[in-house]
Amino acid sequence: MKVFVSGGLGFMGSDFVRFLIETQPKVEVLNYDKMTYAGNPANVAAVAKSPAYQFVKGDIANSADVERVFKRFKPESVVNFAAESHVDRSILDPGAFIKTDVEGTQVLLEAVRKFGISRYIQISTDEVYGSIKSGKFTEESPLKPNSLYSASKAGGDLMVRAYVNTYNVPAIITRSCNNFGSHQYPEKVIPLFITNLLEDKPVPLYGDGSNRREWIYVRDHSLAVWLVASKGTLGEIYNIGTGFERSNLELTKLMLKLLKEPSSMIERVKDRLGHDWRYALDTRKIRSLGFKPSVSFEEGLERTVQWYQENREWWQKIKSGSYRRYYRRNYGGK
Repeated sequence: MKVFVSGGLGFMGSDFVRFLIETQPKVEVLNYDKMTYAGNPANVAAVAKSPAYQFVKGDIANSADVERVFKRFKPESVVNFAAESHVDRSILDPGAFIKTDVEGTQVLLEAVRKFGISRYIQISTDEVYGSIKSGKFTEESPLKPNSLYSASKAGGDLMVRAYVNTYNVPAIITRSCNNFGSHQYPEKVIPLFITNLLEDKPVPLYGDGSNRREWIYVRDHSLAVWLVASKGTLGEIYNIGTGFERSNLELTKLMLKLLKEPSSMIERVKDRLGHDWRYALDTRKIRSLGFKPSVSFEEGLERTVQWYQENREWWQKIKSGSYRRYYRRNYGGK
C-alpha cells in the first residue's frame, strides 16, 4: 500500500511515518512537508534510508505541486497531518493558519477526488469542540472553536464534511486529545517545561493552572490513526483519547517531581487569550474498533523526560536558532 503523509516532519506526523516504516512492511510512505520551523528532517532520520520511504518538500496549499506528486507516487491513502498548530502563534499570525489548515485541506481533498484515492484521513483536534465544564464531547457535539487555531482546524473539518457530502470523497476525520512524547517542538507545554527545567529556567504557567487537558502518548495516537485508516468507516468521525485528564498545575508538578525541581521554579504568567478551560473526549466509537492506550500517562511522561534528557543537541539547536526571538518574547527564554 502506498500512503501519502502530509506534514510528516512535524511531531505527530513524523511519529506516524516512523510507525509505518517500522511496523508495516507492506506500506510505502511518501512524506510531503513544507519544512516550516517545526518540520525537522532529524525527526525521521531513523527511517530515512529505508527503501519504503521517500520525501518531497512541498506545500499542501499548492495544487500544482500536490497533483504532480500524486501523479508520480499514485497513493492509495492520504493522511493529512500538515497544519499550523500552535495556539499562541495563531494569535500572532492567523492568516498562516487559514492558508494551511483550510485552503491546504481543500487542495488535498480536490486531489483525492481527481485521482480517485481510496481513503483520506484528516487529522484534527478536540479543540474544535470548544471547552466543556463537565462530561465529554462525542463525535456529534457541535463545533464551537474559541481560538484562532481551533477555528482554522474546524474550517478544515467542515471542508472534509462538504467534500464527503457533495462529491462522496472517501474521507474520515480523527479528533485527538493533546499528544506528547519525543521530538515535540519546544513551544508546547510539556517539552517547553522539560527543556526549561533542564536549563535551570522557570516554567511559565498560565493563570492559576486549573485548565484541564486529556493526554495521549504520541505512539498510541499513531496506532489509533492507523487503526482508523485500516478499519474505520468512510464518512465518519473518530475521537481519539485516553481518559488521562490532568490540570496544567498537576502536569507541572509531575514534571517538577520527575526532574527533582522545587515548586519555586513555577512562574505564574498572564493567562492566554481565548484559553479553553477543559477538553475531554468520549472515545467509545474508536474503542469499538479495538483501540485502547498501551502507555499510561505517567509512563509516557517518564519516557518523554528521558528522551529530552538524552537528546539535548536536538532541542538546544532549536532553542538557540531561528526560534530564539519568538521563544524569548513569549516564554522568557534567554
